[in-house]
Amino acid sequence: MKLQSLKRFAAASLCAVMVVGSMSACGSSDSSTTTTEETDTAETTQEADTAETTESAEEATEEAAEETTLSPEDYPEVTFMAIDFNAGLSNSGDKAEETLQMIKDYTQTNINISWVQNDVLEEKATLALADPKTMPMIMTFGGSVTGTVVSAAKQGAFVDLTEYLKDTEKYPNLSQQNAEVAKSLTIDGKQIGVYRARVIGRYGLSYRADWAEKLGLDAPETVDDVYEMLYAFTYDDPDGNGQDDTIGMEMTSYTGVFDIIQTWFGVGNGWAEVDGNLVPVFQQDEYLEALNWIKKCYDDGLMPSDWATRPTDSWSNGCKNGENGVYIDVLDGGRRVWDYFVTNEVPSVVNPDEYASMNLVGTINGKTLATSGYNGFFTLSASTCDTEEKVEAALSFLDKMNDEEMLVLADNGLEGYNYTLDENGYIVKGEDSDSLKANYQGLNQLVAYIPSTEATTTVEKTERQILEAQVKEDNEQYAVYNPALPYLVNSATYSSDGANLDQIITSARTQYICGEITEDELRAAWQSALDQGYQAIIDEVNEQYHAQ
Repeated sequence: MKLQSLKRFAAASLCAVMVVGSMSACGSSDSSTTTTEETDTAETTQEADTAETTESAEEATEEAAEETTLSPEDYPEVTFMAIDFNAGLSNSGDKAEETLQMIKDYTQTNINISWVQNDVLEEKATLALADPKTMPMIMTFGGSVTGTVVSAAKQGAFVDLTEYLKDTEKYPNLSQQNAEVAKSLTIDGKQIGVYRARVIGRYGLSYRADWAEKLGLDAPETVDDVYEMLYAFTYDDPDGNGQDDTIGMEMTSYTGVFDIIQTWFGVGNGWAEVDGNLVPVFQQDEYLEALNWIKKCYDDGLMPSDWATRPTDSWSNGCKNGENGVYIDVLDGGRRVWDYFVTNEVPSVVNPDEYASMNLVGTINGKTLATSGYNGFFTLSASTCDTEEKVEAALSFLDKMNDEEMLVLADNGLEGYNYTLDENGYIVKGEDSDSLKANYQGLNQLVAYIPSTEATTTVEKTERQILEAQVKEDNEQYAVYNPALPYLVNSATYSSDGANLDQIITSARTQYICGEITEDELRAAWQSALDQGYQAIIDEVNEQYHAQ
């Protein structure tokens, strides 16, 4: 965002705080868009007339702003139930009121926030759903869609946002939602919420680049390349200390790694389309092929033998401590290992005058696992958003919170207080103590992060962070989605039994990889899951799939 636009907006907000009703005298906060239009006009005008034309355009802009900008007393009221992850300290502190007023003035909304601690969010939401007249206009839900939300949606508790979110003029940000991700919030053909976006292409493979250089290995592109790297990192002394003290792949009891690896073999993300039907991935031929590859890595000693009992809080320690060389999970995890090497000045095994390093690889065989694309979502309550004007006020607020100005404010606080901008426009944080953070902490819980998960105005990124962002962006076009998500939320059997049935499949996979059960016993576990309800889930999912 332009520094000039930020300062104009801050000045306008300050005027609103000091003199109620004088917003029009302070100028419009939308000046950044007008500046761009004026620049385009000036470039196509004769040089002699440039100053006059620009001045006229500015006067017209100011007049339009005065006509469209509401006075604070005319702002529509929107009630909002938001998650508090800060033990009651969200948007508190000496400048909390000023910070919130800036949001109100920018969005032209009298936002009334009820902060709810995360550990009681589900309880509070259930109570609100039981008494629709008291429901906040905007309700926040954590994680993914639950059976409680599905039941409420089927009873008409939430506004159907399907058509609203197609309006690119009223909602220029929200209308850019990812269609695949939005399907996860679709119940009976109605989109019942606005998702809070997370990076879709976040998963990948990271490896010790200096180890690979020492052993003459290139970045892996195929599963054979990955196996070769794991083997070399285990048996070819990549750290050069002459000891047999390294293992190829980092692994703990967290088995999401296997979900990523499976996609390299053509396995779906939980579910896949096969011969015109949607099936759980354990019914794909490629699934067993992937398990056999992982099992071979285990049998050949390329991953810790005790991985199934290793705690997940030690997830990256193996790479940091030089025990492992390959980390398969979120790419930011691999980048943080790299940060650790730099911060702690861990020497490279190739050149001790340089630091150890990681390389981040997004896809293998041209595939990787997609995240769900969201973590939490906002719903509009049908009982309290009971007019067109109220629906539009709530959606307008959610949309404007994704503008650059609000992204910067919600994530960084007040310019000149929580941060400054350097000569290149990068954010420079001062001593961001708890008392300073408290003024803006939690306000990011009001943001959907659509279409971008971060503002363009940020702290200056390291080369490591730039590489991470680029690989994630490249990943998105190759990431494998779960095609069954919009149907699973409408499956009664999955809502009641899905978690337990999925656990049968996951446990059997672990046992097979570790050699505790045979292939016949693995297949018997699959059949047991089908008999206990998974076949019913498959039928319910495909009934919806073919009816669309």
